[in-house]
Formats: sequence, C-alpha cells, structure tokens
Amino acid sequence: MSTSTQSAEFLSYTGLLAGGGKLIEDTVDIPNPSDRDYLAVVSHYVQRAWEEQPIPFLTKEGRLSLQRHLYKIEDEHDGVLSAREPVSLPECASRDLFDGIPYAPPKQWNFTFIDLFAGIGGFRIAFQRAGGKCVFSSEWDKYAQQTYLRNYGEMPFGDIRSIPKSSIPDHDVLCAGFPCQPFSLAGVSKKNSLGRKHGFEDETQGTLFFEIKEILRLKRPKAFMLENVKNLLSHDKGRTFEVIRRSLQDELGYVISWKIVDGAAWVPQHRERMYLIGFDPKQINTEKYPIDIPTKPGKDYSYPTLPGIIMKNLPGYTLGEGTWATLERHKAHHEKAGNGFGYGLHTWPLRDDEVTRTISARYHKDGAEILIEQPGDRPRRLSVSEAMQLQGYDPSVFIFPVSSTQAYHQIGNSVVVPAIEASARFIASVLANYNCFKS
Repeated sequence: MSTSTQSAEFLSYTGLLAGGGKLIEDTVDIPNPSDRDYLAVVSHYVQRAWEEQPIPFLTKEGRLSLQRHLYKIEDEHDGVLSAREPVSLPECASRDLFDGIPYAPPKQWNFTFIDLFAGIGGFRIAFQRAGGKCVFSSEWDKYAQQTYLRNYGEMPFGDIRSIPKSSIPDHDVLCAGFPCQPFSLAGVSKKNSLGRKHGFEDETQGTLFFEIKEILRLKRPKAFMLENVKNLLSHDKGRTFEVIRRSLQDELGYVISWKIVDGAAWVPQHRERMYLIGFDPKQINTEKYPIDIPTKPGKDYSYPTLPGIIMKNLPGYTLGEGTWATLERHKAHHEKAGNGFGYGLHTWPLRDDEVTRTISARYHKDGAEILIEQPGDRPRRLSVSEAMQLQGYDPSVFIFPVSSTQAYHQIGNSVVVPAIEASARFIASVLANYNCFKS
C-alpha cells in the first residue's frame, strides 16, 4: 500500500477543486451543503468539462465560474489557453492536471458508465480497464468518499436519494453494488435479533434498489450490472428477488440474467456474490448476443496465490490476549453445539491452492474470519496490504488516506475487482460487437 497519501500533485489538485467550490457556493442549490458536496460538483466538472452533459446541482452560472477558474489557473502555469477556448481532456492531461491520481480518467474511452453505491471504486477500476469512462459517481459514506477522491480524483455525490435523477448524465452502462446488509445472512440475523426490519422493509437501505430502477427508467442505458450477496435470491422465500426481476424485466423491459459467482476463481478468497446483468433489447440484439456472465478467468489470467500475498513475518498485527481468548471460547462453544462457526486460521506452510473465508466489513474488530498462524505466538490479522489483495486491489497503486480501521471496513464492503472486470469486459464486447460505441 502506498504510504504517500498526500502527494504535492494531489494537494495541488484538491486545492484547485476547493477553489472552485468557493466560487460556486452561491449558485449550488443543495439543502445544507457541505464541503464534500462542493467538491463533488467541481470534481465531476473538472473530469468532464469538455462535455455538454449535465452535472447535478451545477447551474449555467456556476459552470461559467468554473471555466474562468480553470483558465485562470492554467494561464498562470503556461499562458497558453485562451479564455474563449473549451477545456479538452488531452489539454488537461498535457498540463499534468491529473498527476498524482492513481486511476486518472482515461484519455480515450469506448463507452460511458456510472458508479452507484461506489464504495472505494472496485467497479470503476474494472470498467475503466474494460475501456469505459465514468461520468457520475455516488457514495454516501464520508470515509469511502475520501478514499474514492484520493484514487480517482473525483468526490462522489452523497445520498443517491437526494440527487435529481434527470441531472445524472446519459450513460451506456449503469453499475451498482447496492447495499447488501438488508439481504445478507449476517445482516438479516442481526436485524432479527434487534427486532429491526430487513429486506425492502429496511427503510434506510432496503429500498435503494428502487433508486436504481428510477435511473434505469429515466436514462435508459444500453446495459447495467448489479452486484449483491447471494442470499438476495432466497431472501423472504424468493419474494424479494421476484420484485427485482419483475421490476427490471417485466416493467422496464430489460433482458436480464443472473448468476452466483465465486471470487475464488480470481483471488484466494471464497466470496460468493450474485451478479445480475441486463441489456436493453431496443438497443442491443440480445438474441444475437445472449448474456454469459463469466464464472472463471480466461486462460491468460495470472492467479495470485495465498503464499504470494501473505508475509511470513509481519509484526504489529498480533491479536491481543483478550481478543484471542474470546475467539477460542466462541469457537469451543460452537464446536460443542455441533456448529462450524468460529475463527478461520491459516497455518504454515500455506498451499498454492489455499483459499480464505470471505473478508467482511467487521474484519477490523478481531480478524476472526482470516487469521494467520504465528508459531510460538498468538495469531495475527491480515495487514491492509494483504487484505486488499484478497479483493484484487494493487497495493503498489491503490491508496488508503483513511485509518486502518476504515480501510479494513472499506475492503470488506468492496468487490473482487478482477471478477467484476471479467463481466465488464463481456459487456464491453457486446457493445463493441453491436457497434454501440460512440463515434
């Protein structure tokens, strides 16, 4: 994991964004706006200032103010740009505007996509690698927003429910890993124990699928990809998923297909998730291009083995005495009851075909699902660098500007990037074969 979370180039870039935010404070119509709201507007503008597409909450007056702001900044640097000329991506790139951004916007792209419930951008990396250009992002967790901004140069807009759907740019593909807690086995069990509602009855998170539905209805992208826990298929005896299927297929008219995909085919982590892909039959000939969701990588894929990820000696991650004693008691209790619950311990030597359990958002608490043996000592947790590799992130490129606690939480909530990328490339190939790419 990179230790340079605040490079000079990135500080210069965020300074540019902050300056733009000050300029548009009086023109942005957001109830009780925060600095993050202004950064979202400005960063979305900076990454696509050459386009005519709308940007949420950015008025014509605000757009003109940002144009003047950008031109003034650049004139100070090189004196080349005229205030009468539009900013284009090649010009931005040549002036090193996005230096210090690990996953900068591409200079060329074949299709556009939006990143909803974006987390730390697993979908964005995957679809960008497949030839896409992100034109809108949304994520409500402020710490995930920080990580997203640091890696992509874009502050996601917050709660999708507060975004006017008509102001979301047109796009070819909608991507959404919408919140899984209302449907996951662990989430449902916890909510039941607390007497709370789950599924679509969870008023905070369970109804967010209908935000996706409304965007699909209004913007009508050629394709979409949704990701969620596999329990979504069986939640409420299948009735929850039937609502989703009926919404997408019967009401909106998309041709859809879904499949349980285990990320272990791409990384040494058992992580089963439901992938759902849909195409608009009015824009894509779905009879000629049936939906085939990949469940394993291609022949040229280089599999990252667990021994290649886990370090033999790594101080600083050993479990405390109390934490380890609690985990041992918990496991003994469940073993006595005939259950398989308890911690997951990997012992040396690690095998090349060894796969961990699913890393979760609670991993920072005790690391129970994935522990590493330390002969002569208590086990240890994974480091952030090791954990992110189990999700397919590159620790030499991706940066966490947040605490380790938040980093573990964000990793556990994320997706297996190369598994998503396989589906992204499939969608891209369909768009390409059907000649749907922009001219």
